[in-house]
Amino acid sequence: KKNLLILWISLFFSAAGLSAVIPFLPLFIRELGVTNLAETSRWSGYIFSAPFIVSFFIIPVWGNLGDKYGQKLMTLRAVFGLSIALLLMALSQNVVQLFIFRMLQGALSGFYPAALALAVSTAPKERTGYALGVILSASTSGNVVGPLFGGVLSQLFGFRNVFIIAGGIILICALLILFYLKEDRTPKDKTDLTYSVLENWRYVFSTKQILLAGILILMSAFAVSLLAPIFVLYVETFKIEPSSLPLVTGVLYSILGLFATISSLLFGNKIDEKGYKKNLILSSIVVGLMYILHFFVVDVYYLIPIRILLGFGFGFITPVLFTALSKKVVLNRKAGVMGIGSSFQILGNMVGPVSSGLIGAMFGVRYSFILAGIIFLFITIISIKFVKE
Repeated sequence: KKNLLILWISLFFSAAGLSAVIPFLPLFIRELGVTNLAETSRWSGYIFSAPFIVSFFIIPVWGNLGDKYGQKLMTLRAVFGLSIALLLMALSQNVVQLFIFRMLQGALSGFYPAALALAVSTAPKERTGYALGVILSASTSGNVVGPLFGGVLSQLFGFRNVFIIAGGIILICALLILFYLKEDRTPKDKTDLTYSVLENWRYVFSTKQILLAGILILMSAFAVSLLAPIFVLYVETFKIEPSSLPLVTGVLYSILGLFATISSLLFGNKIDEKGYKKNLILSSIVVGLMYILHFFVVDVYYLIPIRILLGFGFGFITPVLFTALSKKVVLNRKAGVMGIGSSFQILGNMVGPVSSGLIGAMFGVRYSFILAGIIFLFITIISIKFVKE
């Protein structure tokens, strides 16, 4: 419980620090000299994808090393890495430098999968869904505070200082983990099997339900990441005052995060009690329909109830998908396979922003919401037909 609390606090502040800079990244790209709307949309896609290009390949390696050397070392590496990357982003003089520093973030970070692996390995099997819900609540709670925090600070001090403040906060989290997180590493029996990254990939591809869970994680991440690079540009279509744009965008991000947190905390036990298939079907329907409604909104105030319902769906969908993955895996493969699950998520996060940037440049930013909604409704159909408890 103490470890879970420390993980929650550290992940909360890390998520808050990172999400503080996410909503205004397209505006920071403009500040770096990219002013054309189509080019801003395209570069936003590249910048958002950058960390995932690297982390897709390296996260399974970190997961495998976590199985061998412990997850505390992995969490320290991830949090220190994120802090360094954010501080370097503050020094960016052009979009190419920002792209490189975002790639560095992807190479060094990976706190979330390490926290997932720790939660899964320490929780009883029948409480896996609850433990994952608690970890998700830390991330979503941070995502509630972060955009507001970033929106206010960017108006007061400018974009660059938000990177510095966020990096400093995450550095404090790293020190908290270093001195207070205790990992109970029971010596392994010599007869216990360990598995390489390649062996874990083969295991995933040879086990149909695990592979299906990974594909659904990829689809979900792709749909969600379609919208991150263009959301502030979407909010701009409502004729918001430029000086208020970061704050309004931050509020809309925070509404989603707040209700995702409430949902995951109030109903996290339902994942274990009712089974993940029913919860996956319900949450994917809600998320899909709410995304499609974004396309038709004509007034920014109408977004508030839509973002509330979207948040409730979000509170379920990620822990449900990772529960579906983890419950099919034997204990000594858990961290490695959860790392591969995160790689599926990262692949979606890598491809989604680039696709969104191109869609936004060619057709307008609203069409990304239609595509995201259709993908989640397709997840519903796949879940009904193919997912097994």
